[in-house]
Amino acid sequence: MILLSILSGGVSAVALAMLLLAVFIVSKGLKIIKQSEAMIIERLGKYNRTLHAGLNIIIPILDAPRKIHWRELRVSRDGRKIPVLTTRDRIDLRETVYDFPKQNVITRDNVVTEINALLYFQIVDPVKAVYEIANLPNAIEKLTQTTLRNVIGEMDLDDCLSSRDVINMKLREILDDATNKWGVKVNRVELQDINPPNDIRAAMEKQMRAERDKRAQIIEAEGLKRAQVLEAEGSKIAAITKAEGIKDADILAAEGKAQARRLKADAEAEAIRLVTEAIQSKDAGDPTNYLVAIKYVDALEKMTEGKDNKIIYMPYEISGVLSSIGGIKDLIKDK
Repeated sequence: MILLSILSGGVSAVALAMLLLAVFIVSKGLKIIKQSEAMIIERLGKYNRTLHAGLNIIIPILDAPRKIHWRELRVSRDGRKIPVLTTRDRIDLRETVYDFPKQNVITRDNVVTEINALLYFQIVDPVKAVYEIANLPNAIEKLTQTTLRNVIGEMDLDDCLSSRDVINMKLREILDDATNKWGVKVNRVELQDINPPNDIRAAMEKQMRAERDKRAQIIEAEGLKRAQVLEAEGSKIAAITKAEGIKDADILAAEGKAQARRLKADAEAEAIRLVTEAIQSKDAGDPTNYLVAIKYVDALEKMTEGKDNKIIYMPYEISGVLSSIGGIKDLIKDK
């Protein structure tokens, strides 16, 4: 009985051990990969295959995932983000952001500038990312730093501050070409901060203030010049308009006077015609004597106007001279 119990107990232990071994093999042989992740499997130290999203089966002990270095940001107790290098067996295929620490670079005009950059990259070939480079995050960081120094070293400080897009484009092209053999695609490179030294910054502020004052003075001078030009043009137009008005007024006055004279002459002619028709008969002579007498009387009235004018009495015989004018005219007419 004792022997049977011992044998039965040993069988149960062996069965339990076999069950545990089976559970261990199954747990190690089943790999669940999340979406946008990949896993490199090596069999006896040699690359075997790449596991993608979903349920995958491997042979425990013979197959093992290859570890890869990865860079993570962890928050310290004081709230600062600290980059930490970890080792993981899964490769993240999503776009990753690397926030590199600030570094000092020297521009072409020998100004030491502090620059902070952001790098957006994505692993497109997990096999190359594992086997073509030993430490992918460290390699990308160092490559970005050296490339940034080279690009900034070819530019002046003013160009660096005003040409961020050009710097970003150059960095992206160089890094994308260099990381292509690592199975990495560099999508974007962004410069966060460009901080020149304090003395350079103070000089730049003075220069900027001087440029603004200069532009303000130029704008004010141009405005004053424009105002004077407009005022002169306004005075010119006003003078021309006034002269044209005076000219038109003189023309109208002259035309009015001419028209008045024509009307007066026409009226006098019509009056003479009417008088002539009234006093002229078939046997009567020329009414010239009558008209001359009327003009003579009018002239005498004008001569006596005014308090300082004197009246001159002429002999009566002078009327004979006036009457002889008609006879002279008839004589000339007969001739």
